[in-house]
Parts: sequence; C-alpha cells; structure tokens
Amino acid sequence: MEKFEKLTGIAAPMPLVNIDTDMIIPKQFLKTIKRSGLGVNLFDEMRYDREGNEIPDFVLNQPQYREAQILVAGDNFGCGSSREHAPWALADFGIKAVISTSFADIFYNNCFKNGILPIVLPQDAVDVLMKDAEKGSNARMIVDLEEQTVTTSDGESFSFEVDSFQKHCLLNGLDDIGLTLEKKASIDAYEAKLAQERPWV
Repeated sequence: MEKFEKLTGIAAPMPLVNIDTDMIIPKQFLKTIKRSGLGVNLFDEMRYDREGNEIPDFVLNQPQYREAQILVAGDNFGCGSSREHAPWALADFGIKAVISTSFADIFYNNCFKNGILPIVLPQDAVDVLMKDAEKGSNARMIVDLEEQTVTTSDGESFSFEVDSFQKHCLLNGLDDIGLTLEKKASIDAYEAKLAQERPWV
C-alpha cells in the first residue's frame, strides 16, 4: 500500500448528505475481486446517463475536478452496505482523502485499509473547506497526516483527530498483509522451530 504522508491536491465539493456505498459504486460492479478498474464506475449513476454518456453537471465530470484527490462531502458519508469495493473505487479514481462531518463506521475503517484518509471535522470547518473546494483546480488543499491538519488554498488550517495505530499504518503504507509481513522473521523462526520439534506435522 502506498504511504500517505502529505497531500497537496484538488478538492472536489460534494455537499450531498448520506452518500451511501451503492451511490459510490453500484451493486452491478461488485462481481470483481480486483481492487483496480473500478474508478471508471465511481458514482456511476450520478456520472453517466442511461446511454453511458457523461452528465456534464456532475462534479467529477467537470474539467477542473477530473484530477481531484480530495473529496469534501456532506454528513454520513459511506453509509449503507459494508462493501469494500467503495474505497477500492475511490482509490482507483485517485481519491486519497475524504473530508466529512461523519462517516459510517465500516466504510471509515475500510478507507484506512485501502490507503485513503477519512477526516472528520466539525460542520463549520467543513463549510469553509467546501467553499474553498468550489474554487476549482486553482485552489489546492494540503492534507498533512503527520501534523494532522487540513489547510485551505488561502492558508486557513484545521486540525483533525486520527487513531494513532491507523495513522501509523497510513504513514508507513501498511495494510493487513503489510502488518503481518512485519512479523515475518518471528513467523519464520516459529515455523523452523515447529518443524524441528514436530517433523511429522
């Protein structure tokens, strides 16, 4: 998993509340077990019409937001079913951080496991960030995980809280497999010892 330290990027404003996982990645795209290739279908039913043409008004179809790496969203982002494909789709599109006043618990934890930083801030801070995001591609936010701050294009900064273990994992690019591999030497030593003590196993 890629390390997350400090991100300077375009933020896309999505002020809708209760954006659920089916809106993020509709159920017909859940057949794959690959983490790649889902970005094109991110927010599929909002991005495309029934003929598959882009809907120009949708934020991620607008030229200034096609390279967005940050989403500033309404309350209760990621609610609904607990599909891990939702953060897969966000990550594959290029989203590295999502800012909201609240997240559904399972989605929130799935983000960390897939290299995305979900940031919880009070409504007044999200309002400022939403307005900054509306400036388009000329307004780049800075998300600093080490310092736990989000800074607007005008230099206004907001501090956020994050679990120390989840922070450690993101800073070091460690998913569940990576965490296990950190113990590889101990695992190998145990297996070697077991092979000597119980060769019939």
